[in-house]
Amino acid sequence: MNPTINNRISIIGVPLDLGADRRGVDMGPSAIRYAKVGEKLQALGYEIDDKGDIAANRPDSCYVDGTSLKYLDEIERVNTELCHMVAEEMAKARFPLILGGDHSIAIGTISGVLQHKKKLGVLWFDAHGDINTAATSPSGNIHGMPVAVCLGRGHERLTGVGGRAAKLDPEKFVMIGIRDLDPGEKMLLKELGVVVYTMHEIDIMGMAKVMEEAIKIVANGTEGVHVSFDMDVIDPLHAPGVGTPVLGGLTYRESHLAMELISAANIVTSAEFVEVNTVLDNRNQTAKMAVDLMGSLLGERVL
Repeated sequence: MNPTINNRISIIGVPLDLGADRRGVDMGPSAIRYAKVGEKLQALGYEIDDKGDIAANRPDSCYVDGTSLKYLDEIERVNTELCHMVAEEMAKARFPLILGGDHSIAIGTISGVLQHKKKLGVLWFDAHGDINTAATSPSGNIHGMPVAVCLGRGHERLTGVGGRAAKLDPEKFVMIGIRDLDPGEKMLLKELGVVVYTMHEIDIMGMAKVMEEAIKIVANGTEGVHVSFDMDVIDPLHAPGVGTPVLGGLTYRESHLAMELISAANIVTSAEFVEVNTVLDNRNQTAKMAVDLMGSLLGERVL
């Protein structure tokens, strides 16, 4: 992605932390803006329209409808609103850049993109699989479920966001940086045939080769590619401000190389960066890194 293809970006903040049921990521959009994301992208030649934040409320009770899923009502509402906003901005030929918030917001983002890109490829950067359902989740936290939902699995109120026809093709979905999976997630990933590059593959193959293969998969026969970037994919030595850190993640340079290679391929049509937890961060270090990665994804180069 670069300004010569589409120089109009709409920023949407989603300060939702209910999917993680842990405070801190609700301040992620503010931290990213404080790290000057708007100024960074304007300097690259983009016209920025910051649409502000979608308000998220914290209900008194976390359980509804007899389900084990936490905060289902509010998460469904926020994602439905996000879906509509993303679809509206894309109808204006704008590039939606979503600032999280926990990773449950991917349900709304991807559902909105699918209103315009029926054949969508997805590059999912994460330490975790996020492909649990109510039957497999050990916690009931919906931020561990957006992949399952976007592939048509899970609670009907979540899979219904954006319409039941708005679902991803698992053959055009690639995970990168995975290193922490629940047993049920392993089974579903194998059942659906999702391509997963764990840290094991990245260590052996190198990030350049992994991205070459991943880009080929998601770009083949699709109308665009969405990048969903959970900051916990990066090793907590580099990105400490995340809610569920897992040692052994991507380095600073591996992360930038991945974004640079996606940018060079000119395939990305939407993106989200999630799970910046300011409570656990060190002088906004993780938010600043998120902004730098957005720069690399959107065309920033050393020379």
